[in-house]
Amino acid sequence: MTPTDPAFLVADARRALDFFDASLRPGGGFHALDHDGSPLPGDRQELHVTTRMIHSYALAQAAGRSDRAGIIDHGMRALWERHRDRDHGGYHWGLVGDAPADAPKLAYGHVFVLLAAASARMASHPDADRLLADITQVLDRHFWDEDAGLFRDEFTRDWRVFSTYRGMNANMHGVEALLTAHEATGDARFLERAGRILAFFIPGQAAANDWRIPEHYDADWRPDPAYAGDPTFRPAGTTPGHSFEMARLSLQWWDLAGRPADGTPNRARALVDRALADAWQQPGGGLAYTMQGDRVGVPDRYWWPVTEAIGALAALIKLEPRPADRDWYARLWGFADAALIDHRRGGWFPELDAGGRPVDGQFRGKPDIYHALQADLLPLADGLSHAMRALAVTKPLA
Repeated sequence: MTPTDPAFLVADARRALDFFDASLRPGGGFHALDHDGSPLPGDRQELHVTTRMIHSYALAQAAGRSDRAGIIDHGMRALWERHRDRDHGGYHWGLVGDAPADAPKLAYGHVFVLLAAASARMASHPDADRLLADITQVLDRHFWDEDAGLFRDEFTRDWRVFSTYRGMNANMHGVEALLTAHEATGDARFLERAGRILAFFIPGQAAANDWRIPEHYDADWRPDPAYAGDPTFRPAGTTPGHSFEMARLSLQWWDLAGRPADGTPNRARALVDRALADAWQQPGGGLAYTMQGDRVGVPDRYWWPVTEAIGALAALIKLEPRPADRDWYARLWGFADAALIDHRRGGWFPELDAGGRPVDGQFRGKPDIYHALQADLLPLADGLSHAMRALAVTKPLA
């Protein structure tokens, strides 16, 4: 069995789900897990963790693996009862116990609430519709900039403006959430907004920047190449891993939009080709985290760019298989198999040192299941869109 065999992907997904079943925290929310699956110390809960767990287990449930730990139910309660801000509306990014740990309301976290609500709806969760209605209203009222066709990034807890920062990352995951919401509801408004975001960043920005997407912008949506913020969510420079994600999402949008003759497949390929050429590390393999122009900025090798490159190449292979795509797909899975996947305990190691050994640097333990599970399951779903519906037909994890 080679790493590109469907049976390999199924086995990896099952091990990961078994591993992350232990994330459930009896008092509410989810534990962060160490490499061996034991809970890491601390009780801080972040919004993107809760929401990604819901989405991941909804995707697995569609693929035929029952949510025997009750992750979806547990996460939906945590969103509504703990993360939701009853005083000002919206959702708290961080919690310590039941208390907000920090004040800002972030678009990045809120679009993941939309993703969780839409995925839970497709999983027939009884609380999905109320969550979907609430988060849609919050995004409409506060984050969506209709003139720009993009999401603003951040506000104080009571929705005052304190920042002029605008970013690609929140908008990219906004596209992911909007497309999932369209698949869950059929509402054309979600699809139209996703298309507007993609049009700004890909033909509007990437095409003018040698197929690298500027990450950071000012209030007028002009690129800010000097910006450097949080190294996890807002690193300086451009991020090849995000180019892979945007390429895959653009093909999903294109498929849902009726495959218009607008050049989307060629642009998706240009993003993938540039990111692979920029970021693939020799010797040893893996993908660099950031670029500064045409030079590597942060060479650190994380797991998630590899998973996203796998997802983008799987989409290109479904659309128009080329030998080079299959070669890259096999190379990426071969690297993941040899260096990133924990075959004994489940899940992927998030970071490697210069010698290719797992290390706790930017991340501790195994931060999430979301990226790796999608790398396992999306290639198993027929087509470029409606992955949950496709997986529900074949049920590879049953």
